[in-house]
Amino acid sequence: MPTSTESLSTASTSTATTSTESPSAEWLSGLDLVDHHCHGVIESDLTRDVFEDLITESDAPAPAGTTHFDTQLGLALRAHCPPLLDLPAFASPQDYLARRVELGAQEVNQRLLRASGITDYVVETGFAPDLILTPDQMGERSGARTAEVVRLEFLAEQVAAEHEPADFLTAFRARLDHELASAVGVKSIAAYRGGFELDPTPPSDADVTRAVEHWRSETPAGQPLRLTDPVIIRAGWWEAINRSVPIQLHVGYGDPHVDLHRTNPLLLSDLLRNARGSGASFLLLHCYPFHREAGYLAHVFEHVYCDVGLAVNYTGAQSAQVIAESLELTPFHKALFSSDAFGAAELYHLGALLFRRGLGESLDRWAGADGWPLEEQQRIAGLICSENARRVYGLDHRGGATGASG
Repeated sequence: MPTSTESLSTASTSTATTSTESPSAEWLSGLDLVDHHCHGVIESDLTRDVFEDLITESDAPAPAGTTHFDTQLGLALRAHCPPLLDLPAFASPQDYLARRVELGAQEVNQRLLRASGITDYVVETGFAPDLILTPDQMGERSGARTAEVVRLEFLAEQVAAEHEPADFLTAFRARLDHELASAVGVKSIAAYRGGFELDPTPPSDADVTRAVEHWRSETPAGQPLRLTDPVIIRAGWWEAINRSVPIQLHVGYGDPHVDLHRTNPLLLSDLLRNARGSGASFLLLHCYPFHREAGYLAHVFEHVYCDVGLAVNYTGAQSAQVIAESLELTPFHKALFSSDAFGAAELYHLGALLFRRGLGESLDRWAGADGWPLEEQQRIAGLICSENARRVYGLDHRGGATGASG
């Protein structure tokens, strides 16, 4: 994804007051919400160019004379975020960004994160870690609990830079074990590094060693190692599978490095079959426009879960439909919430607000059609908003999560 950072007395009411049309809005606003996949915020004042980069999945500025604020996300941001910074809804982008600088990055981050109502952040730390707050710092700014997920490709790149090819697997296994002593799971960005059309079986140690030798020899001197080799990517998957840990996989919508047709999660079917009984869980992230396919996989495979994370913010006022579609086949005990927010604190707040609103509209419609009792709606919402994530990542067994504060 592109690089993309008061304690409020009104924090507890901001979500509720933006979704009053839904009968479920009031009780949904009070439910715990676990963001099971996000990144850290940037804690420095952001120029307009940088901020606009954070609110698009394009890797290019908007064409001359236009702006990335003219999107579903941009309009949602202008509708819901300015009041939290003491501005009227739909304040101009110039006024909004000037107010951000006036308040300062730390104050903006605290206001927006705390207004989200998110109680737990599961933070993936493998993308641009030098630009963003750590999980512990995220906990301090948000007053929420935090936990960490580590990126397999990032670990492999670090290990390959530090060790000879013959020692790669031994060192990678040791590094992964070390990270998993505190992290609650792993993530793979294979979708960005060639897609899912990979052999679904574990490679041999000799195959991995040869692949690392080729990778290093083909990388120009002085250039950082960037993992695209399918053998090494598969090795990372299977090391995680053999450790019976939650495995997050980016699926579908993302920046221009994604060849979208190669990220249909149905391409993972053989891998999912082969991993049955391993104890590993697969968390399919974002999934749009393959959210129905992901729902099918979550329906038929006991160890598969899914969300529509990134798509919720980017579909804005239309996000309720995407959320409803994602829940057509997905068992309610397999659906989760995530924001995939990076850099801009607005993305966490909007992700939570739009998700609660969309889930509420779906429950209201289904209850209207078939008379679902209120207690059943509340039980289902509790599963999706927090309980599924707590169960699959074992958060409650860790005393909540690391970095807890407030």
